[in-house]
Amino acid sequence: MTLTPTMLLIVCPLALLAGFIDSIAGGGGMISLPAYYLAGLSPALASGTNKLSAMMGTALATRNFAHAGKLDWGIGIPAAIGALLCSAVGALVMVALPPRVVQVLVLTCIPIAAVFTLRGRKGTAQAKERTPQATRAIALAIGCGVGFYDGLIGPGTGTFLILFFLQLFAMDAVRASGTAKLVNLASNVAALVSLILTGDVLFLLGLPAGLCAMLGAALGSRLTIRRGGAVVRVVMLVVLGLLLAKMLMDVLG
Repeated sequence: MTLTPTMLLIVCPLALLAGFIDSIAGGGGMISLPAYYLAGLSPALASGTNKLSAMMGTALATRNFAHAGKLDWGIGIPAAIGALLCSAVGALVMVALPPRVVQVLVLTCIPIAAVFTLRGRKGTAQAKERTPQATRAIALAIGCGVGFYDGLIGPGTGTFLILFFLQLFAMDAVRASGTAKLVNLASNVAALVSLILTGDVLFLLGLPAGLCAMLGAALGSRLTIRRGGAVVRVVMLVVLGLLLAKMLMDVLG
């Protein structure tokens, strides 16, 4: 496919915005993926190119959170391993499962997620009582489940990761966001490798879009680290609202 200046003008500003939002609360794919469609890419090529730019932005955000000490490696690494293992499985199931079934399932989850977001972090006592082995097992299970969702659906993956970390490990919102970036990065890399092998990545567009996503991620991660959990929760609610609207539009045709 031939790259044109119009494609860059459409995708790059939206990739910057997606990187900014994604670095705070996840959900950047709801902005960046439609941008590739608007630029004229086929669904497979759009998905692969989007994974490239998203991976670049997520990698920088992960680095910033880690540098600031806002990343829980003990939970993030097992969850990242689970995401690596299961994101490809989700993609395979996506091919076999009717899209309407998946959309309805997600629709039922979003209001519940919004309620838990408003509640803030819970389960402090339970988290303190767990053994390290149990903590790692739960983190691995979260990574498997959300990685499967990422392969199956995609948008909102980082948001759901943050929510699980808040509720099950009683993390503060900034650390939950930072840890989610590591897991999301692993899932993005797994999906990107498979899409590169199938030839579904337009590097000439994905690389400049990825640089824009990195700029957005730099701004968003720094804002989150400085301003704290209030920013994360507000953006999470906005992302969940957008995801709900998107799924309703898909279901209603």
